[in-house]
Amino acid sequence: VQLQASGGGSVHPGESLRLSCVSPSPRRFPVNPRAWYRQAPGKERELVARMTPGRMLDYAESVKGRFAISRDKGGGTLYLQMNSLQAEDTATYYCYGLYGSVPIWGPGTQVTVSS
Repeated sequence: VQLQASGGGSVHPGESLRLSCVSPSPRRFPVNPRAWYRQAPGKERELVARMTPGRMLDYAESVKGRFAISRDKGGGTLYLQMNSLQAEDTATYYCYGLYGSVPIWGPGTQVTVSS
């Protein structure tokens, strides 16, 4: 049971990236991806954005107005649109989901913002 995240990369300040998270075997292992976290070197993992079962959206203060979390119509793919990226956004980004009531973490995708 796992999640796969993609879309990370190296960009300059002010540029954009879109992360995607999907369960590779949705029929066999229906993981519900619902949040993005990130962890910068030397720092604790922090919540970036999440979508509740009722589709309420919640963002870290540092990304409000710049990042947007969304889900495709089928609900199997979770996105994180990241605009106006800053050096402080440099981190490994992790997708988080639930398999029933079991928390599932993706392996992480690196986002590096530098000039």
